[in-house]
Amino acid sequence: MTATHIIDGKEIARNLRKGFRARVEKLKARGITPQLDVILIGEHPASLIYIKNKEIAAQKVGIKYQLHHLPEDTSEEDVIALIQTVNQSASHGILLQMPVPPQMNALYLLNQIDYKKDVDGLNLVNVGRRTLGLDSLLPCTPKGCLTLIKSVQPVLTGMNALVIGRSDLVGKPMAQLLLRENCTVTQAHIHSRDLPDLCRMADIVVVAIGKPKFIQGDWIKPGAIVIDVGINRVDGKIVGDVDFEAAKEHAHAITPVPGGVGPMTIASLLENTLEVAEAV
Repeated sequence: MTATHIIDGKEIARNLRKGFRARVEKLKARGITPQLDVILIGEHPASLIYIKNKEIAAQKVGIKYQLHHLPEDTSEEDVIALIQTVNQSASHGILLQMPVPPQMNALYLLNQIDYKKDVDGLNLVNVGRRTLGLDSLLPCTPKGCLTLIKSVQPVLTGMNALVIGRSDLVGKPMAQLLLRENCTVTQAHIHSRDLPDLCRMADIVVVAIGKPKFIQGDWIKPGAIVIDVGINRVDGKIVGDVDFEAAKEHAHAITPVPGGVGPMTIASLLENTLEVAEAV
């Protein structure tokens, strides 16, 4: 068997950013400065890291980054008022950082965002348009996963794809994107039977379940493409949902954790922001 291709999300994201910088310069030549607004409520430790990474990435390509950081005890009414203000501003992309405090209704807040600026693709208008096959902004992580898959296999027509996980953020939209690429898609979840056998039939496996090293190496069909979305901390180390060392003995291509999907999520966020600005 030939050596497994380790899909380098950092390198692919780096190359994409080079193109983003050129697109930003074209926009500025038209008098448009692309702007991304991020709303953070509270002091969730992981969120603080994520938004800093987004800021750094945006600044590298020339996208204006505006953070709106609200206290944990901010009322839902005040958050809505802020969203409505940003909707009417020069912003091209609006992102509500998850999770929001438990007293708030995340879906209700997401649906206050102008769907044309909803760069996380979670507004119900974008969900509905995506389901119907209409143009819409795509959720960043599934969009990034698809880019990684197509970096290895540009044409996916007829391939068997297995999505493990059915979250609104990753699993469900990932299945929709693969279906749109003419894959035969199976969606597995906690109640699925014979998961190892489902894996062994899949040409593409995308895993997003939050269980460290749950997917075993001998579950992977020889020659499959494996995309690991999981981020789990075990004994001070970050590991994915796939047993990477075992799985890479079977897979044709596989993403590492970290360094696989994560950088592409941010790259997709920047690309969504640019797409909105270019449509102005």
